[in-house]
Amino acid sequence: MTKKHDKSSLDKKEYNKTLRALQIELVKLQNHIIKHNDKILIIFEGRDAGGKDGTIKRIVEYLSPREIRTVALGAPSDRDMSSWYFQRYTAHLPAASEMVLFNRSWYNRAGVERVMGFCTDAQYHEFLETVPSYEEMLIRSGIKLLKYYLDISKDEQKKRLDEREHDPLKQWKISPIDKSAQKYWDEYSVARNIMFARTHHINAPWTIVRADDKPCARINVIKDMLSRLDYAGKHDALILPDVDIVFSYAESYLKNGMIAE
Repeated sequence: MTKKHDKSSLDKKEYNKTLRALQIELVKLQNHIIKHNDKILIIFEGRDAGGKDGTIKRIVEYLSPREIRTVALGAPSDRDMSSWYFQRYTAHLPAASEMVLFNRSWYNRAGVERVMGFCTDAQYHEFLETVPSYEEMLIRSGIKLLKYYLDISKDEQKKRLDEREHDPLKQWKISPIDKSAQKYWDEYSVARNIMFARTHHINAPWTIVRADDKPCARINVIKDMLSRLDYAGKHDALILPDVDIVFSYAESYLKNGMIAE
């Protein structure tokens, strides 16, 4: 039986206090990135309503928009469809002194495109074969790459999608794909599991985030990011993530309930 994601005891006051302290650390990180001409790329993937938007919002809230960019690409154009698959993503990669956060990425091909039939079998298998080499090239060019998958349970997804339907401030998030998320839950699980097995490699591993509890997930993603990146004046005690919330992918977690079925 799948274990439910544990709920955090983090109350609102504690959450706000911790978030502010972590956002101060993020400012230190950005100063370091600018000073040392670092190139940071962070990918956020996960099911619909997994919490990517809210997590990214808290990361970038107090950072300079000149050196940090969020990339959330829409449906590919006819030109995109006729181009090398990675081409439109490559155009948004970080230059020196920049940090770029992808709100969904080239892994669309391993998820929604595969499940919804937006790509051919040949395109899908070519992607799985080539993406590790593509990421290896990015890393060899000096880009620091982090890949996060925000994992939620089926019940939590249904709750969040229902909330979108009734919240006038979240209407922009509703898409036809959302309506298929629950229907194709099992197909998305299979696609996700294949994606992990084929694209989790030593230089660009997947980090899983148990995200049923939004505040807890946000806090622990930021902690994990900060713990993995170099910057001066790091508050080591503050940035230790909860290893039951954020952890490196392993196949065994698909079987013991750490990753939602």
